Parts: sequence; structure tokens; C-alpha cells
Amino acid sequence: MKWFNRFVLLALCCIVAGLSAKEAAAGTEITVSAALSLKAPLEEIGRLYEKKTAARVVYNFGPSGMLQKQIENGAPVDVFAAASLREMDSLEAGGFIIPATREDFAGNAMVLITAADAQRQAYSFADLRKKEITRIAIGNPASVPAGKYSEETLRSLGLWDAVQSKLVYAEHVKQVMDYVSRGEVDAGMVFLTDAMGRSKELRVIAEAPASSHRPVVYTIAAIRGTKNNAARNFIAMVISREGREILRKYGFKVSP
Repeated sequence: MKWFNRFVLLALCCIVAGLSAKEAAAGTEITVSAALSLKAPLEEIGRLYEKKTAARVVYNFGPSGMLQKQIENGAPVDVFAAASLREMDSLEAGGFIIPATREDFAGNAMVLITAADAQRQAYSFADLRKKEITRIAIGNPASVPAGKYSEETLRSLGLWDAVQSKLVYAEHVKQVMDYVSRGEVDAGMVFLTDAMGRSKELRVIAEAPASSHRPVVYTIAAIRGTKNNAARNFIAMVISREGREILRKYGFKVSP
């Protein structure tokens, strides 16, 4: 019976170790700074993560460029998820992230939108030249990834010079959608997933050709100096099968 007693003892040790790990995680809190367009899926992934680990996730959503500056200025962040490679590349070059934790985990598309109840003046990107279209909202290309992709798209389609005087710059994608939904502008450009989240208010007119802008790539990494293994575990949850399923549900492009 010695072997049986040893087996029982080993099993009990494993159970205690597992409980101890979860109890330790229960006091853990991580701060995730993430692009505003990731709000819905990351909050759902976070709830799943909290349920499995008993750790707590605190979010800070905003334009990727603004979040990058916060991290560079010493903001207490454990994980950063950006809507483009530019911000993460800059942080990596400055030594602010742990490169081994970096993962490119999702993609998106750029779309042209109008208010759902608007009289349709635009049926394509080319229609933005029309004199009836006087105001077009996009994110500020200097700080908002969706704005930079919008600029690239308009330049690639040969529309930039024709529409530049019509552009209204917003500080984030939500502001673009607010302008459009309230009829304060005639059209706007946002990520497809953003438009999907407000489908009752907004109508997608056209999707930008993939060749008209750099690929929309979302990337995530742990910030150097984080003392939490929880940061790595959160990233693992985002890129897990369950995480990818949640991202796909919200319209993001992910690997099978």
C-alpha cells in the first residue's frame, strides 16, 4: 500500500500547490493599456482571465499614440496592446517592453461610414470628391492609428489633395463615430470592428482595398519592469484559442 499512500500524498500536494497559486493570484492586479478599438474583446477576454486565475485586470483604453507617450513617461502599466506596429516598434527601440513577450495577434480593415439614417451622398471612396460631401472625419494621423491608415488610404486612392480641406480630425475612433452618427460630418473612416459595434447608428459604405494601406496589425507586449507573471499569462490568454475566438466574434482577423 506504500505506493498508494505516496500517490495520495502527491495528489494532495498538487491540489495544495494549485490552490496556493490561485490564492496568490487573487491578490494580483495588472494594468492593461490598450487601443480603444480593442475595448469590447479585451474586456471579455479579461473576464475569462479573471475567472481562471482570480487575478484582477484594470484597463486604460485610448489612442495608441497617447498610451505610448504615457508609458514612456513612466505610467504604471503591465501590458500594452496597440492598434499598429509603429507605437510598439518605438517602445521596443526605447527599451520599454520585454521583446520576448511581444505578439502580433489580430488584424482589421478600414471602412468608410455614414450615419445609418443619412441621405446617401457617398456610395464609394471616389464619391468623397463630390461637392455635396463637405466634412469627413478621420482620426488624427499623428496619434491615432486609424487616422494614419485613413491618410494612407486616401493618398493611395489619389483622393488626399481633393479632400484634405474637408477633413475633420478626431482624437480617437469613438469621436469619429460620434461625429458621423450625430450628422456633424457627412462621412468618416474607422476600423471595420468599430463600425460593427455601432451598426444601428452607422452604415458601412465601402471597405478600403487592402493594398491601399499598410496591413492593420494589432500587437501586444509586457512592459519592462512589470513584476507580474500575470502580464505574461494575460498575453497568453489573448493569443490562446479562446482569446482568438473572442476576437473573431468581434470582427477581428485572427489566425485559425
